[in-house]
Amino acid sequence: MSTLNASRPPAAVAAEVSAGLEAAAADHQVPISVIAAFCVLNHDGSNSQSGLPTTLVDGSSARQARDAAYGGSAPAPVDQLGEAVRLSGRPAQEVVSDPAANLQAAAALLADAQRQSGGSLGRDTDPADWIAAATLVSGRPSLDAQTSFADGLRERLEQGTTLKVGRDVVRQPGRSVDRTGSDRALRRRRDRWHHAVPSSSPVDAPRDLGVEWVEAPYLQTGAGAGDYGNHDLGDRPRSPSLDMVVIHDTECSYEQAMNLVQDPNYLAWNYTVRSSDGKIAQHLRTKDIGWHAGNWYVNTHAVGVEHEGYAISGTEWYTDAMYRRSARLVAYLCEKYRIPVDRGHILGHDQVPALKTEGIRGMHWDPGPFWDWERYFRLLGRPLDRGTTPAGRRLRPGSTVRILPGFAENLQVITGSSAQGTLDGSPTSCNFVPLRTAPDDNAPLLVDVGQHPNDTPTTDVADVGARASAGTDYVVADVRDDWIAVWYLGARGWLRNSARRPVVRVVSRPTVAEIRHDDTAVFGAAYPEASAFTNAADVVEAPPLVYRLGRGQRYVVVDDRPATDYYRAQTFDPDTPGDHVDIVGRTQYLLVYLGHRLAFIKRDDVRLHR
Repeated sequence: MSTLNASRPPAAVAAEVSAGLEAAAADHQVPISVIAAFCVLNHDGSNSQSGLPTTLVDGSSARQARDAAYGGSAPAPVDQLGEAVRLSGRPAQEVVSDPAANLQAAAALLADAQRQSGGSLGRDTDPADWIAAATLVSGRPSLDAQTSFADGLRERLEQGTTLKVGRDVVRQPGRSVDRTGSDRALRRRRDRWHHAVPSSSPVDAPRDLGVEWVEAPYLQTGAGAGDYGNHDLGDRPRSPSLDMVVIHDTECSYEQAMNLVQDPNYLAWNYTVRSSDGKIAQHLRTKDIGWHAGNWYVNTHAVGVEHEGYAISGTEWYTDAMYRRSARLVAYLCEKYRIPVDRGHILGHDQVPALKTEGIRGMHWDPGPFWDWERYFRLLGRPLDRGTTPAGRRLRPGSTVRILPGFAENLQVITGSSAQGTLDGSPTSCNFVPLRTAPDDNAPLLVDVGQHPNDTPTTDVADVGARASAGTDYVVADVRDDWIAVWYLGARGWLRNSARRPVVRVVSRPTVAEIRHDDTAVFGAAYPEASAFTNAADVVEAPPLVYRLGRGQRYVVVDDRPATDYYRAQTFDPDTPGDHVDIVGRTQYLLVYLGHRLAFIKRDDVRLHR
């Protein structure tokens, strides 16, 4: 815990941080605005909850691990902490626990880099003249990463910096930045890199897509074996298997995403797709595991693809170029790694289940209702109506149907507001149909008890609990005139499917799980039984979720043999005994469409119908 935040009131804390900035600037002759901007970017691109102004990467043991993992082909990490301790004369323990020492260490790094680059020291020097020097000690291991850091630093200097220390805030005003000098220094830096960095590309994509390698760093960030970021090493698809692609949106600009994914203190995903032109950057080798889905089981088995945009902003960010180039990439990955091309294996972040009931309300809902799944699967070369027949009025209980409402003509009420846009409830084209408690347009929306344990569902853009998304499959439980009920979250969910405006088609050859017992449990992961773990202290469980299924209910099976495993990766060193291993169990599960999200059911609890 920071000594600064232990017992002092917020005003005193903020005053002490300001004093610490003043002292660091005076002692090392660095502009205050440069120190503040550097500290913020060295966290996660926005702020920190750590109780320290910045996090300095401990690179002392990172080089050996990276060489072991990548054969020495990747640039070595910068040892920010070691250099800061040497230059500031402050003990390492103080630098990683005391905010004043932390600021002194950051300023010492900057001053030394400025001297090495031939720049002038001084509190009143032009902040733009410090940008190139700051990239030298940014902790970013590649040219692309350092260039993005420099762009972010320039933006902070221009717009102003808000430095958060725990819950406390110190603000530095922005100022005009002369780009000419900093651009010239960065070009010299790039020229040196082109001669110094070996040319090797781990890009996993079609050659003509021109995918750029923008590396996410695997770095130790503290003294503990578990203090590292921003992903895990793996050996996919051999161990663990590679079975899914998760579609995300960034909720930030492409440039911000590049800064975040290159921050060792943040988290990583596999690819990012830019909105304007569909440009793609890859950040992780496919064998390695990003921290992107909010569910460790899904992370270990999935590739994460982020798309620049904001889910509340309608179709504005999801451009034709983005759809087409993303689909080419995903089609390539599915063919290469034998990932089934369906909505249970190419899923939205909003379909990923929580590992525990208490996590359900916090699960993400991107890419949101405005991602056109039907169009995306046409571009993948696997239209979602493949394997279906028109529904008409031949539906009966026991039929399996696929949600295919058509995007443009499927107008639904969605509300919500954020800095990126407002949805006022006017009918809007979207990718889902709502489910109700009765066959009536005025009936309440179906309650997702995980998302709404004590309140009622809404039409808010993020409230996915009562939505059946395009391409997902369900079993019909009842039929009344223009309405059908499907089994959904252990209940009957009613949706309008008129002959004039059908929104479903019959699935030709489904595999269906019929529940054999009342009060049947569902899970957010297919984790092994306790006896599969060699050490009892290592046992990890995914407890049953709040949902319960009743005898005779039926759910469509996405995968009848998902891997029953837990990939244990809790230390930085890949050679740690008993770590970076895939623990495989004997319990058999099924992956099913449970509601809007997927879930796992134990095979012994169902009777399969094919």
